[in-house]
Amino acid sequence: MAKDLRQFLTLLEQRGQLRRITAPVDPHLEVAEIANRLLLGGGPALLFEQVNGSDIPLAINVLGTVERVCWAMNMEHPQELETLGEKLALLYQPRPPKTLGQAADLGKALFDVVKAKPMRDLLPPCQQVVLKDEAVDLTRLPLLQVYPGDAGKVLTLGLMMTKDPESGIPNVGVYRLQLQSKNTMTVQWLSVRGCSRHLRKAAERGQKLEVAVAIGVDPLVILAAATPLPIDLSEWLFAGLYAGQGIHLAKCKTLDLEVPAQSEIVLEGTITPGETAVDGPAGDHIGYYGGVNEQAPLLRFHCMTHRKTPIYMTTFSGRPPKEDAMMAIALNRIYTPILRQQVPEIQDFFLPMEGLSYKAAVLSIEKSYPGQAKRAALAFWSALPQFNYTKFVIVVDKSINIRDPRQVMWAVTSKVDPVRDVFILPNNPFDRLDFATEKPGLGSRMGIDATTKIYPETDRAWSDELIPDPATAALVDRRWAEYGLADLNLSEVDPNLFGYDLP
Repeated sequence: MAKDLRQFLTLLEQRGQLRRITAPVDPHLEVAEIANRLLLGGGPALLFEQVNGSDIPLAINVLGTVERVCWAMNMEHPQELETLGEKLALLYQPRPPKTLGQAADLGKALFDVVKAKPMRDLLPPCQQVVLKDEAVDLTRLPLLQVYPGDAGKVLTLGLMMTKDPESGIPNVGVYRLQLQSKNTMTVQWLSVRGCSRHLRKAAERGQKLEVAVAIGVDPLVILAAATPLPIDLSEWLFAGLYAGQGIHLAKCKTLDLEVPAQSEIVLEGTITPGETAVDGPAGDHIGYYGGVNEQAPLLRFHCMTHRKTPIYMTTFSGRPPKEDAMMAIALNRIYTPILRQQVPEIQDFFLPMEGLSYKAAVLSIEKSYPGQAKRAALAFWSALPQFNYTKFVIVVDKSINIRDPRQVMWAVTSKVDPVRDVFILPNNPFDRLDFATEKPGLGSRMGIDATTKIYPETDRAWSDELIPDPATAALVDRRWAEYGLADLNLSEVDPNLFGYDLP
């Protein structure tokens, strides 16, 4: 199992999933254009060894496929992620075990928590080189400008660490930072995020907020930080649960904060409450430029530490497929057992990448009473905080493969009467980046009941679905080669044969 970014890149190269680019490239638009073309085609990760204006290599598209996300978590298939989700479900809402088997499962989960406790490194690789004060120069980093309308260069895949000024509990998140000068950046975050709450508390106490940003960490740690589960575990412990062992941390050189010891680069600084600068516009995951923030918090960095030959890892947002969408698909599998525990009638759920990873959800249920689909949709919206911004929820029968859009569309068109089966909830707290809403931060949700209707949902008798005769289907399976058709691979169908226009 890879223990840092370097080991993971080596793993990708061994499996033919990393390309080294030795030609000089420009971080202004060119790198992003190259990476985006490979993202669209499910291509390999890239390591640019000569980036104009910097002596630091740049890694991108590292988590650009679901397969590579699974590898980062020491797994081979997305289905394996549900096993991890089952473990987390036990910890999320522990219940008194009713059987010896349940007691054993809970005991194993608790033992995993003990094993996941982080460890401290006294001589961490991330502090092999230490630069302070005037020696700190952020322009050394190969920061990208992704889109022509971006206000400037951005840092997009750094782990930001802060600490609650009252409780001392740390928070780890991934936020976009925009370069302002050689030692300052602005940060773009939502007011509900942990770092934002920490800044408000620091302001109340008349203190500066300490901030550390770790760049080029083990991808597994990024996935842990990107999992917004309402569970009373630190992100470091969460990362240890993902890894099956505690991760190694290091004390910052100038701050009372801890960072992953194997980081490639660490920035240490502070935010003075009330000190702001203009941030944006910048390309966002919705597929549009985000707005300008006239009063974005300003970070002043006074220390930079890094490995002797650091690697800068980055990514960028935009219309899917992008790396954040691949991460979301994998995390979807982890959420599934937790959601089933919260809402038992939900058999499975899927957040399609094309729905911006969380704007649309498809649920399958085992329907047993009228109105159950609406109840499942309402329960989904309130089950986990990250589902608050899900705009559309489609509920189908358990017989529908929710990961096959053809089956979902068939269920919607054959089982839905819009007047009866579509319901809308107006005026909900919403994503301010969603330009479709009439008012920023306030929007509506739509539920669609695409299940088979039962009385009294309808008075009409519902006809049986068309299915092949099982005996004949088995006969054809046995005789397939006899027909001379064994050379046909019908499991890989080109969707463009059916009228689609997909690259």
